[in-house]
Amino acid sequence: MTPLLAANFLDPLVRVLAQVLTGLHHVIPSYGWDMIVLALVLRIILWPLSAVQFRSMAGMQKLAPAVKQLQAIYKGDPQVLNQKMMALYKEHKVNPLAGCVPLLVQFPVLIGLFWAIQSQIKEFGAEHWLWIGSGASVAAQGLKIFGTPIFATSLAAPDLFLLVLYVVSMYFTVRYGSPPSTDPQQAQTQKMMAILSPAMIAYFGFQYRWASALYIYWLASNVFTVAQQYYMFRRYGLVGPKAKETAAAAAAIAAQQRSGGDADRVAQPGAKPAKNGTAASNGKRAYRPKKRARR
Repeated sequence: MTPLLAANFLDPLVRVLAQVLTGLHHVIPSYGWDMIVLALVLRIILWPLSAVQFRSMAGMQKLAPAVKQLQAIYKGDPQVLNQKMMALYKEHKVNPLAGCVPLLVQFPVLIGLFWAIQSQIKEFGAEHWLWIGSGASVAAQGLKIFGTPIFATSLAAPDLFLLVLYVVSMYFTVRYGSPPSTDPQQAQTQKMMAILSPAMIAYFGFQYRWASALYIYWLASNVFTVAQQYYMFRRYGLVGPKAKETAAAAAAIAAQQRSGGDADRVAQPGAKPAKNGTAASNGKRAYRPKKRARR
């Protein structure tokens, strides 16, 4: 272990991942396929957390119309809006932060795996996988982009063709990693992130010449993630046949909120004045005829 790794606070995780890679290599003597198996194993281990994430997405989608109503009513009072939204989430047992848990768990693993591969770079330098390190890739070393060969000669070298595949998979992972949004602004944000995130990965991958073994792991992880997302979206009614049930539940929650109290009612044309002296139609004080003075 290098001094840099020894000083790293993720060193224990790096050691574990390095041992896992070594153990997998004894069973499957190909680090390329070991990367794919490791990605699958981690996806299975994180499955319960992913289930929590997608349940949270489904709950948030059901509450989306009700949240919009609250935002329209309390747009001038952020503090009260936050209180009302937290009460809404609590009432329907939805945790808006649950979707971040799998990402927080996977991030240290990605960094740890990077350093685990760096600590065994000599072993990866002698490893081949599919076209990487084959006679064709060696013969094509003259094909370069800005001085970098398109095809790698080992898993320790960068492979631009594999980087392109990974960037494409990253687009689909980000683009369809969230259910379709009915909010035009949010939908536009999803489209922009689906382009910016892969573009950043492509830049840094090309700039820092990451080992092709990392691309194999990330590509496999993205493929498994997209497959899991498709299954989970259908299971929890974010897309597919159950999506109508989710939309109906969202409409019912919004309707319940409209009729649940004067303070949280959305302005409706022609609405009757509220009993507490407020008009539901425009938020102004309802008209009350003055009482005649007794003689």
